[in-house]
Amino acid sequence: MTRFRLLALSAVLTTAALAACGGSSSDDTSSNPSTKATPTPQPASAPVEVKLLSFNDFHGNLKPGGSVTVPDPTDASKTVSVKAGGIEYMATWIKTLRAKNPNNVVVSAGDLIGASPLLSALFHDEPTVEAMNELGLDLNAVGNHEFDEGSEELLRMQNGGCHKTDGCVGKASFSGAKFKFLAANVVDEKTGKTLFPAYNIKTFNGIKVAFIGMTLKGTPSIVTPSGVAGLKFLDEADTANKLVPELKAQGIEAIVVLLHEGGMQTGQFNECKGISGAIVDIVNRMDKAIDVVVSGHTHQSYNCQINGKLVTSANQYGRMISEIDLKLDPVTRDVIKSSANNVVVTNDVARDAVQTDLINKYDAMVKPLENRIVGKIGGTLTKAVNPAGESLLGDVIADAQLAATSDAKLGAAQIAFMNPGGVRADLTPDASGNVTYGLLFTTQPFGNSLVTLTVTGAQIKELLEQQFAGYSNNQPYDRVLQSSAGFTYSWDSSKPGGQKVDANSIKLNGVLIAPTATYRITVNNFMATGGDNFTVLIQGQNVLGGAQDIDALEAYIKARSPLAVPTLNRVTKTK
Repeated sequence: MTRFRLLALSAVLTTAALAACGGSSSDDTSSNPSTKATPTPQPASAPVEVKLLSFNDFHGNLKPGGSVTVPDPTDASKTVSVKAGGIEYMATWIKTLRAKNPNNVVVSAGDLIGASPLLSALFHDEPTVEAMNELGLDLNAVGNHEFDEGSEELLRMQNGGCHKTDGCVGKASFSGAKFKFLAANVVDEKTGKTLFPAYNIKTFNGIKVAFIGMTLKGTPSIVTPSGVAGLKFLDEADTANKLVPELKAQGIEAIVVLLHEGGMQTGQFNECKGISGAIVDIVNRMDKAIDVVVSGHTHQSYNCQINGKLVTSANQYGRMISEIDLKLDPVTRDVIKSSANNVVVTNDVARDAVQTDLINKYDAMVKPLENRIVGKIGGTLTKAVNPAGESLLGDVIADAQLAATSDAKLGAAQIAFMNPGGVRADLTPDASGNVTYGLLFTTQPFGNSLVTLTVTGAQIKELLEQQFAGYSNNQPYDRVLQSSAGFTYSWDSSKPGGQKVDANSIKLNGVLIAPTATYRITVNNFMATGGDNFTVLIQGQNVLGGAQDIDALEAYIKARSPLAVPTLNRVTKTK
């Protein structure tokens, strides 16, 4: 969000400052005394029971607005959709689950912040940190989206202080997170030290449990390079394994890994059917001393046993909580039993009053901008892709970015490409066809700016091939670029890497793209600097910066209101 918008918004803020957060908690091994009951003493010979409450990929979704598919309670052969999520309901569920066992800890497996709705993102995700302080979150392993605004800003999330550009809008200060960020595999290249602590230790009835926190090693390829400059990201399994002897030397046998990397399965949310993806290899390479892996990143739900370890993931956006129960042997101090249950955060419980007040305070500040109508569209623009990888919303965004940079003074662009990972939600109008700024922001929350550059036809071909780098034929092709109108091509999934795109099909307005000719293309700054492994774009020449992506989308819809829903005919999959 630009400084101009924040300054303009401040004019409508109420004069009352928001209450500042409390200070950071200490690094002792006990649970936060302000949010946890005193553990009930147990006989020395009895196993110690510990409850872990975990979630992942919250992405600043403070308000409810989604649903989860669950088995139909009246007919096991069917499923039903139930409303789920929202920090007010999530807080109530956390309190209810905590009450089952005073030995408890609340953890997150990354992407707590970043790619957030306007309510949180406008204030650099400070509202989410404050909400999680109130929730009683103990630990958060960094995810890739924690680095969206760079490591310096992420450190501010932990330590507090006003934003270096926008200051503290609407309040006197920001005190930072009471919970601890963990980053065992994120190392500062200059100091050789981890950006945040590698692990945290909690003690339950005298037994220590270690929590190692990590993000995926591929974070640099899916984050703007400037956001991870000076950092290196190490292999997940290797990092965890190297910490095992250090932990054992402290008398720790119970080890939990909070990992922002995951997998996919075909069953229901408490099943583990056909589990696949990066998480399987990582867990299979982990030391046998590791007992539990709380995962994320893929926004999936599963409850698995892999390589003798309990492995969980709890959907996305606070719509689910993994309730994990551990039994610890008082003699060996190790986990002797583990089980999990993914609990849906249904909206049929009482709202947490403290969270409601927090939302209302920020809501009052953001409403004037969020509710501003920008124009009309002829129907829902979905982010869902067809078999070729093309989506309605992706096409419109690419068209908007081309329109914003096609003028000779603004870049003279001929083609625009949009990475699908930057298209975060469907754009659904109201009954009158209106769309608001808040809806636009939900679809493109990153605040990326447009970049126009010159490339050759051969480099365009290479760009299209890089869409499929590292993918096998049995994986989903979810990196197909969304392209502007007039640019067409076809691809064949059966072809080997580097040869999937038919060179003779790559055309601009029906004219074959010539390998040696030059073209002006527009992408966002994330892609222009090699994000999502589109490294060929780094070779682009005559680079010119442009407007923010969301501004381009707003201007495009406003100028063409009511905007017609496009036809998906730009990308063709032949096999």
